[in-house]
Amino acid sequence: MSLDDIVPTDRRLSREAEADLTGRGWSRRSLARIAGLLAAAPALAATVRPASAQGAAKVRIDANECWTGPFEPAVRDAAAAIATGNRYTGSERDAFLKAVAQVETVPADHVMPWPGSSDPLARVIVSFCSPERGLVIADPTFELAGSVAAWLKVKVSKVPLTADHAHDVRAMLAADPNAGVYYVCTPNNPTGTLTSLADIEWLVANKPAGSIVLVDEAYIHFSEAPSAAYLAAQGKDVIVLRTFSKLFGMAGMRMGLTIAKPAFGARLLRYDGMMATYALPNPSLAAATTSLLQADLIKARRAQMQAARASSFALLDERSIPYLPSHANMFMVDWGAPAKEVQKAFAAEGVAIGRSWPVWPNRSRVTVGSMEEMAAFNAAVVKLGLKGA
Repeated sequence: MSLDDIVPTDRRLSREAEADLTGRGWSRRSLARIAGLLAAAPALAATVRPASAQGAAKVRIDANECWTGPFEPAVRDAAAAIATGNRYTGSERDAFLKAVAQVETVPADHVMPWPGSSDPLARVIVSFCSPERGLVIADPTFELAGSVAAWLKVKVSKVPLTADHAHDVRAMLAADPNAGVYYVCTPNNPTGTLTSLADIEWLVANKPAGSIVLVDEAYIHFSEAPSAAYLAAQGKDVIVLRTFSKLFGMAGMRMGLTIAKPAFGARLLRYDGMMATYALPNPSLAAATTSLLQADLIKARRAQMQAARASSFALLDERSIPYLPSHANMFMVDWGAPAKEVQKAFAAEGVAIGRSWPVWPNRSRVTVGSMEEMAAFNAAVVKLGLKGA
C-alpha cells in the first residue's frame, strides 16, 4: 500500500494554515496534498505494514506488536471509562498529562496525546520541512518519515548507520546542513540499536536554526535506555515521539504522545482545529494513563521479551546465522539469501516474519513474540535447514 492509496486530495486547510505553509515555500498546489495527508494521518502506518498475505499465519512476529494485550490494571480502567462514555468528561486527558509529567519529569504543558504516533510524525514533516528545508534520516530506519516527505516532494537525505548501527549524527548534519528535520529513531527500527544521548545532544547543539531533532522513542521501554525528554523539558528544539503500540500492547487502541515545548505542540495542531489531540477515546486515554504507572509490570514484561529474544539468539548462534544484537523487541537476521524468499518459506510454516529494507535485501526483521512464538520461529529455522556460512 502507498500513500496514494489512502490520502484524499480534496480537503481544505484554514487560512492561517495556508498562510503558514505558503510563507515557508509550499506551493498552492501542495496545499491540497497536505490537507489530505493530515486527514489520513492515523492510517499512515498502513503504508509500511507487512503484506496482508501473511495474515493467515498462526505465529505473527512481523509487525513489532506486543505478543499480549494491555496490562490487567489498564484493561480494568479502560472498561470503567467505557461505562462513563456517555459524558464528555475531559478528566481522562488531564490525568494522562499528569501521569506523563510525573513519569518523565517534564512539565505537563509539554505533553500532548495523539491517536498513535503516525499522525504527529506526519505533522512534524509538514510543520518543519518545506521545499527549501529537507528531512535527514538514517538508512535503514522506520520508513514513514521518509515516505511522507518524499510524497510531499521534500528532499530526503539518507545516511548509513555507523559501524555499530547507531545514527551517524555528524554525517546526518553534513548530508543536509539546512534541513528542517533530523529524525533519530532510538532504539532504531529495524535494527533495535541505540543512539547515545551524547550524540543527540551534539546534533541539537549543532543543527541549523529553525530546524528540529525528532527523537522517535517507540521502543524505549524495551531497552532501559535513558530518554531524550529532558532536552524537550529544557526548551531545546527537540520533539520526542512515543507510542503505546509496543510494550504496552495497545496497538489497536491508537495512543501515542509527543513531548515538546508548547510552541511546537501548537504548530502541530494549527492545521485542523486541535481535534487530533482533544477527540481521543476515553478508554484509550485511561488505559494509557494506568499503563505508564505500572513500573513493576513494565519491568516484568521487558524481562519476558529479553528471555524470548535470548532463546532465538542462542539458536542463531548455534547455527552460525548472523544477526544484530538488539535492545528492542525486534532483530535483523542475515540469511545470506533473498529475504523475501525466506519470508515466504517461513509463512509456509505458519510463521509470519517481518520485511527487509532495500539497503539490506538479504536481512529480515523479526519481531520478538512470546516464548512460545519464538519456539515456533526456532523450530521453523531448523526445519527449513537455515544455516550461516
